[in-house]
Amino acid sequence: MLNNKTVLITGGTGSFGKKCTEIILKRYSPKRLIIFSRDELKQFEMAQQYPDSKFDCIRYFIGDVRDKERLNRALHNVDYVIHAAALKQVPVAEYNPFEAVKTNILGAQNIINVAIDQGVKKVIALSTDKAANPINLYGATKLCSDKLFIAGNSYVGQDHSIFSVVRYGNVVGSRGSVVPFFLKCRDNGTIPITDPRMTRFWITIEQGVNFVLDRLEHMIGGELFVPKLPSMNIMDLVKVIAPECQIEIIGIRPGEKLHELMITKDDARHTVEFKDYYMIQPEFKFWNIRNNSNNGKPVAEDFEYNSETNPWKLTELEMKDIINKI
Repeated sequence: MLNNKTVLITGGTGSFGKKCTEIILKRYSPKRLIIFSRDELKQFEMAQQYPDSKFDCIRYFIGDVRDKERLNRALHNVDYVIHAAALKQVPVAEYNPFEAVKTNILGAQNIINVAIDQGVKKVIALSTDKAANPINLYGATKLCSDKLFIAGNSYVGQDHSIFSVVRYGNVVGSRGSVVPFFLKCRDNGTIPITDPRMTRFWITIEQGVNFVLDRLEHMIGGELFVPKLPSMNIMDLVKVIAPECQIEIIGIRPGEKLHELMITKDDARHTVEFKDYYMIQPEFKFWNIRNNSNNGKPVAEDFEYNSETNPWKLTELEMKDIINKI
């Protein structure tokens, strides 16, 4: 799919971007692989791992998705865009709401407009479980971003740029993940827990990248893809990481949910199920034209993809194996 193609990853120096770069370089032979991000130090450090002297396809572009002019230059002759750039820390977004809006919403709008103008073939955007029935600003901005990318398909003709979204749960070991935080707290002998009832969906960074690349290959534009993932209770996670530590209950933080959703009951009537994922279909006329080979099975009208009621539970042994591979 990506052989002899030009691919640009926004947020390319983040956890997802670095793993995506690693997998693309191993699996494909792209014409160009552009790492687009705003942090020169992270680009410098990433260039030590993936130098252009060894990987002649790689390019490092300093830029911000807020800057439409820079995006216009960066997306010139680009075939595919993987949009991973975001302000994603919940407390940071709550305290700096306008900054989150500029990056997560206006940045999405810039990606869409410039991709159309530059004739980019496919754009796939990363979302979050927090975008389903959001209660914090980060989730609200990502829901808005999701809506923008799906609606972007209405702006162009059938044979031009297409846009889709991938939504998944907590990434084990990513920056900001609770797993490295618990590992650090383990040395102090006390693990802070917000609420012992809390559950989350879990995915490894490699699984996330593979799912995004697979959906990038098969997307027709307008889909919101949700992988089938296991859930785990936060107390079971503590048993895996620090079984000997004391537990300190600190209460749910502002903007945090007890359980996460990835598909709401209101979205169920538009959702179809496949073997390994769900797909939320758009409510636009273009979908009836494009979607002529949908073999998905409609879910029940009262279906809800919730981390608490999810029948697929991650065992302690499975989580231990995942953590050992980080």
